[in-house]
Amino acid sequence: METYHNLLRRLRYKHLLMLSTLGRHRNLHQTAIGLHMSQPAATRMLGEIERAFDCQLFERTSRGMIPTTLGEMVVDFADNALARLDRFSEEVHRHRLGGRGQLTVGTIMGAAPDLVADAVIRLKRDRPLLQIRVMGETSDQLAEQLEQGKIDLAIARYASALQHNQFDFEPLGNETLLTVVRKDHPLLASGDLPALADLLDNWPWLLQPVSTPARQALEKELEDSGLVSPRDVIECGSIFAALQLVQKSDCLMVMSRSVLREHLAMGGIVSLPLKLGRALAPFGLLTRKDSPLSEPARAFCQLLRLQQSRQRQIT
Repeated sequence: METYHNLLRRLRYKHLLMLSTLGRHRNLHQTAIGLHMSQPAATRMLGEIERAFDCQLFERTSRGMIPTTLGEMVVDFADNALARLDRFSEEVHRHRLGGRGQLTVGTIMGAAPDLVADAVIRLKRDRPLLQIRVMGETSDQLAEQLEQGKIDLAIARYASALQHNQFDFEPLGNETLLTVVRKDHPLLASGDLPALADLLDNWPWLLQPVSTPARQALEKELEDSGLVSPRDVIECGSIFAALQLVQKSDCLMVMSRSVLREHLAMGGIVSLPLKLGRALAPFGLLTRKDSPLSEPARAFCQLLRLQQSRQRQIT
């Protein structure tokens, strides 16, 4: 315990910045330039840090400064600490200017149109000076941002089996996935739709990246049905880009009904009678374990729960 307290007393903001910068560049000369100091000064500072930890954090090799196993842990800690300090500094600055705090929310696109949008609108109605940032990403990207402290909470899925050790999860709902094509797609003129196996073999598909839970659920569903993955695939993590691509190509695209609803109503795309995505796990509220939420974040979570309850009553 004594060693732990001594370490905390000796580490400074400049040390965290040095660790983060060196971990990114892996070159002491570039790090010194980035920190606006001489290389000898940067070398001395790194020596101070390694003496504080009483071990080597970086290996000096011909390929640059490579973090040791402990060095990688320390660099990750420095990155996370700096991200949280930056957000705290922004919040203090806004408070001095008359603001009322900040809330940064990450969400998968399937939850954004119905659940998240309504909760944001209601929260802003009650707190007009609260600055809210909504970041739409895939579950794997949101989990990384949540771990790094770049967002307060996420509406997403577990992206790996071990994330239950890092995050608490509260289920909120599920997505219905649709397979869509452009309105004048050749498949729509052919009468009967070919079997799914033929569609997978003979047509291009537009899918989410393989690292996402939605794509993994789809691949598992095909495997369980004895089918192979599509041979011709475009991977796209951008909803906007995917919608543009599907309307200008012969691709079949699998995406959440909530995201596609307005585009289907406008007639630019048409849903095919395929049932995919049945193995998709529910999405929910992801928060960091043992990390208390701010008061605005707690209020937002409550609004999410109320909105989800209303949607269940309607359906």
